[in-house]
Amino acid sequence: MHIQHKEGQNHGTFFVEDDGDIVAEIVYAKGNENSIIIEHTEVDKDLQGHNIGYELVHKVVDYARLHGLKVSPVCPFAKAVFDKRADFKDVLI
Repeated sequence: MHIQHKEGQNHGTFFVEDDGDIVAEIVYAKGNENSIIIEHTEVDKDLQGHNIGYELVHKVVDYARLHGLKVSPVCPFAKAVFDKRADFKDVLI
């Protein structure tokens, strides 16, 4: 599954497309110059249970590390992933 990234001035998204439709995505807002806020994660019902949501969170963590950013996961799903993964704690605000 290929995860793509699109970034605008104030928001960004990591997403998976299938035939031109977004079937999974994680949306973030830029907090300040050094942080991002995970606002929402959504995975189509047919794809749930295949760790796609986790992979999206992992992409955000990789992106944050690469760019020296901190992450605030206000999305309940993303927060639950961060709570379970001690190795993601280095990017938390």
